[in-house]
Amino acid sequence: MSPWYTGRLAGFDLETTGVDVETDRIVTACVVQCGGKHPTRSATWLADPGVEIPEDAAKVHGITTQKARAEGRPAAEVVAEVTAALVEAAEVGVPIVAMNAAFDFTILDRECARYGVTSLWAQAVPLVLDPRVLDKHLDPYRRGGRKLTDLCRHYKVALDSAHSADADALAACRVAWRIGSTLPDVGRLPLDELHELQVKWAAQQAASLAAHFRRTPGKEDQADGVRTEWPLIPAPREGGDR
Repeated sequence: MSPWYTGRLAGFDLETTGVDVETDRIVTACVVQCGGKHPTRSATWLADPGVEIPEDAAKVHGITTQKARAEGRPAAEVVAEVTAALVEAAEVGVPIVAMNAAFDFTILDRECARYGVTSLWAQAVPLVLDPRVLDKHLDPYRRGGRKLTDLCRHYKVALDSAHSADADALAACRVAWRIGSTLPDVGRLPLDELHELQVKWAAQQAASLAAHFRRTPGKEDQADGVRTEWPLIPAPREGGDR
């Protein structure tokens, strides 16, 4: 069987109104399929999230409330179409590449619940590649940041228009390809095995971060907010329990 990095990859990225997976909304989205000796195929969406886009978020991705209302499509339609594009990839075994996957998949899951769309996870069993989780496992002691721009610099991947969903989705695929093609211990693993390993690695990385917060003066209260689940954070149970 050919290594996974020689086949098709589906990049997935969202830009949102904020970083709270339970309350924030999708503003832009991209699902791009690339590699596998086939042309790159990209779909992008601009949604009207139905809420104000905070100024800080607009500074990151460039979409203001006014622009989203004037040019964006209804959020329910966008959520349904993004989910359908991911289901299409998952059903044929194309791995979905998402940087910091637990954020994007959880935001999408909550948007599905908000608009009555059947979630990705109820329709398919996606295999996920998260460049952030892979990189932190492979090179845990490297100094510096682990954002997409940092990984692109480290793995010598071009990133134009950072924080636009289409550029970020494609760059994440290129980082994943670079990891797989240059590090055979990862590149030769079957996708289902690599997915399950990332579940374990992500939990270990989150536990390490929480421990770091607990022993860092002034950051102790951040430890309880660190989630260990990957690539999807379960929805809160009624009553607010997680």
